[in-house]
Amino acid sequence: MKNYIDVTPEMGKAFYMKYNDKGKVTMLNLLRFKEVADYDGLDEISPAQNISGKEAYDIYMEKTMPFLNAAGSKVIYYGESRDFIIGPEDEKWDRVLLVEHESVAKFMEFANNKAYLKIAGHRTAALSDSRLLPSIQTER
Repeated sequence: MKNYIDVTPEMGKAFYMKYNDKGKVTMLNLLRFKEVADYDGLDEISPAQNISGKEAYDIYMEKTMPFLNAAGSKVIYYGESRDFIIGPEDEKWDRVLLVEHESVAKFMEFANNKAYLKIAGHRTAALSDSRLLPSIQTER
């Protein structure tokens, strides 16, 4: 089974082409944590002792919030999850995160911030799998 942690250049380009100049974009994040966070190759940010994936993601969120705020983004929802009511029985997620970004440009500003990129490894260390689904609000 393939796991998804980081955006590919092709998916990033497709996201930009589809959602640029559409206004606010909300990102649905589905997150599955590793039992033990893997900081292999991330010596600069590695904690002194082993921590869980959830703990690593909590560090990521704490350190990421100033960058989100600076970009005008906001966390709409962050909560626990597990089983679908409608969906595959074997697909489990630990957390659901909704983040609203003012625009694709503001999201890209956040995602490419050099200081943010220095701490983004906490996310990589934390996750065994994830999904990121952009959405724009439509008229009813």
